[in-house]
Amino acid sequence: MNERIKELLDKYWEASSSVEEEAELKFLLSRVEGFESEKQLFGLLDEMKQEEPVRVKIPKRVKGRSLAWLNWAASVAILLGSYVGWRAYERQQEEQAYREVVAALTLIQQNLSKGQEKMSKMNDLKYLSAPEDLFKTEE
Repeated sequence: MNERIKELLDKYWEASSSVEEEAELKFLLSRVEGFESEKQLFGLLDEMKQEEPVRVKIPKRVKGRSLAWLNWAASVAILLGSYVGWRAYERQQEEQAYREVVAALTLIQQNLSKGQEKMSKMNDLKYLSAPEDLFKTEE
């Protein structure tokens, strides 16, 4: 009988026993001495099956009020979060546009400086009054 109990317990702990085998195991445990921890386990399981769950009823008006303000609070939080996120996105876009404009103006300034350097040679020619002065031809 002890071997059958051990066999059924092994199946039970492996979660491969059927309902009939569990009933047989409970019956055999009630007839045999020893196996105290298993007897306590099945006793506690039987007690838990017999107990009814405790149900707490919440009055409707308290439930309705608490949910109403909670819904409003959630809506306000969502709107506020959306606004803050939108402002942060807008600020980021403005900063990016500013950086692009500064980069473009820097490029224009560099190219303008290069052009002015090359035009410095032409500045020498503006004081000439006639082509003869330019080519220094003697007549």
